[in-house]
Amino acid sequence: MTSWALKGSPRRLLLAATAMTVIAASAAVFAPQRGSASSHREAPLVSADPQVDNTDVYAFVSPDAPSTVTLVSNWIPFEEPAGGPNFYSFAEGVRYDINIDNDGDARPEIIYRWQFRNHYRNPNTFLYNTGQVTSLDDPDLNFHQTYDLKRKVPGKKARLLVDDAVVAPNNVGAASMPDYASLSDEAIAAFGSEGKTWAGQADDPFFLDLRVFDLLYGTDFSEVGDDTLQGFNTHAMAIQVPKTELAKSGDTNENPVIGIWSTASRRSTRIQKGDGSQSFEGNWVQLSRLGMPLVNEVVVPVSLKDYFNGSKPKNDGQFLPAVQDPELPRLIEAVYGIPAPDSDPDVAGIQRADLIQVFLTGVDGLNQPAGVQASEMLRLNMAIAPCEEGCASHSALGVIGGDVAGFPNGRRLADDVIDIALQVVEGELIGNPNDLGDAVGTNDVGFRSAFPYLAVPHTGSDPAPH
Repeated sequence: MTSWALKGSPRRLLLAATAMTVIAASAAVFAPQRGSASSHREAPLVSADPQVDNTDVYAFVSPDAPSTVTLVSNWIPFEEPAGGPNFYSFAEGVRYDINIDNDGDARPEIIYRWQFRNHYRNPNTFLYNTGQVTSLDDPDLNFHQTYDLKRKVPGKKARLLVDDAVVAPNNVGAASMPDYASLSDEAIAAFGSEGKTWAGQADDPFFLDLRVFDLLYGTDFSEVGDDTLQGFNTHAMAIQVPKTELAKSGDTNENPVIGIWSTASRRSTRIQKGDGSQSFEGNWVQLSRLGMPLVNEVVVPVSLKDYFNGSKPKNDGQFLPAVQDPELPRLIEAVYGIPAPDSDPDVAGIQRADLIQVFLTGVDGLNQPAGVQASEMLRLNMAIAPCEEGCASHSALGVIGGDVAGFPNGRRLADDVIDIALQVVEGELIGNPNDLGDAVGTNDVGFRSAFPYLAVPHTGSDPAPH
């Protein structure tokens, strides 16, 4: 069994290895035939269809409501705050799903589904808002969206949880929306005894330096330490539900581990009409899939990226050999001199068993369900108490920093998944401790302390948001 050595927070290391270890963090996990990632424009089809481009998924026990779990799914990368007059929105005719596997069989037992509708109060103006907006039902908020939220158990009729909830609008600017935080909070809708849902625009919570694509950080690693996503917004949907609603048979003591991934689906045929309208017909087709971060974006070749986005976790076992024997750490060793980690000596005949557990099965004794089928998704042990900033054992490095409430046990908004993944892939768990990192350790703005926890979006009136 892989040993998780818990330690104090390692020192931040600014070094040239950042670039190639970003690649290692992804490629070493699945090799070039596999991926599901933090997908900021990661695949050809979704990069041309950003409304169904899922950027990140988060899952954590709610710090201020520990009897519940919060799930967050982010969409539409690189939203420029002043990007009007047709500001960003969710797509009509799309099923946005958060899928829950609560028995380890790599199939969803529960699906939370959002579907959105567009509304215009005044179709005869080009303006998003026609005056100052002080509430979600303000007549000056010209364009707005509403949504239905359903809970679906495969084989049974879906149950409507929320009907016509209002989406938090884009943060147009200080003149248009002088108290945007109140507008965002107003979009929180309650259901059931403890349930909450929210959808709208938020600051993009993911933090990293994406300049790896400029020939490995400028070929001399001079382009590091900058949060590429600073100042950009995203669209998000969040849900907070009791743990008993997620656990198999409602028993969180016996079945505390759940797997989480999100998908977007649309009907297969789009019909564009001469009057500018369009419609969709045919069967539902999955367009996007996202679970664990930091793989698909820089690993999967162009020819396979869209294939993965349409795939199902239940078929992921076919990629196990690539996880057992990753190619990229050896290539990095040959090019950059960083030794490729050896196989786990405690598991005979299996190479990199640590990576198999982290990315495909969950870690034994931490977040691995009984009888698990190898498949890529976030896995969260709901029995582990939350530990946020100020908690004695809190670490942005999650488990390898001594904080078992963090990534890869689910994913919190403030978890530094880049550094965690780099260190694990380079052997942190199998006797090769290291302090690798991309020199971006926190988000550019602070998160909210209560649901939906995401930071409010950057304002369109800021002349220099980036």
